[in-house]
Amino acid sequence: MMKLAGLMSNGWVRMPLGMLATAAASLLAFHAGQDIAGTVFSNSTAEAAPMVTAAADPANSANPAAMTPAVATPKPDDSPFVVKSILPINEPIKFGKFYWDESRAPATGPLVVTVDLTARVISVFRDGHEIGAAAILKGYGEKPTPTGVFPITQKDADHISNIYDAPMPYMMRLTDDGVAIHGSKVEKGYATNGCVGVPNEFAKNLFNQIKLGDKVIITDGRKMTIGDPILTGEHAS
Repeated sequence: MMKLAGLMSNGWVRMPLGMLATAAASLLAFHAGQDIAGTVFSNSTAEAAPMVTAAADPANSANPAAMTPAVATPKPDDSPFVVKSILPINEPIKFGKFYWDESRAPATGPLVVTVDLTARVISVFRDGHEIGAAAILKGYGEKPTPTGVFPITQKDADHISNIYDAPMPYMMRLTDDGVAIHGSKVEKGYATNGCVGVPNEFAKNLFNQIKLGDKVIITDGRKMTIGDPILTGEHAS
């Protein structure tokens, strides 16, 4: 972790989902794509199934009822990698602060982590329900945090970096060249050497939940809403 003086003008790092959703409702539901927001999402469902038109029976073509198309009943997507609920965060997340609440999620289920470098926030989903969120530190300049989908390949609660000779508590490795999620001093003006730095207690919670092979999606400005996929294609298996 390195000092990055004057990088941010204040300690607020993200307008959370609850406040964004309230503003979005007045803008035609924010064209169905906004930062995760509890107010909008709490009663939302996944995208409805497409309309299915029944074939007309030529023998009954004179009967208008026989020409009426059948409409499939909309069903929510039960995939564990689709957003089902979010944490009711009603204020921006300050550096060093985090939220952790598993009450809306099932006790077990697939875990997936998202990191938005633009918002500088990490979210943890279990079976599609957000159970944790925090402000992060990220890398800049010659040591940027990479984007992509990364499986957890190693866990070490008491890791010491062999590159920087620095402690990386609750290290969860993402890449072979040393990028990881780990506990950090998450404060204004600091950055990492490409890793995702999170508050130590948040790192401990995530470390205790995540398994080798679980996916971490790092993006630069991606927004999601209820019903949106978290993982798609080959990554959602």
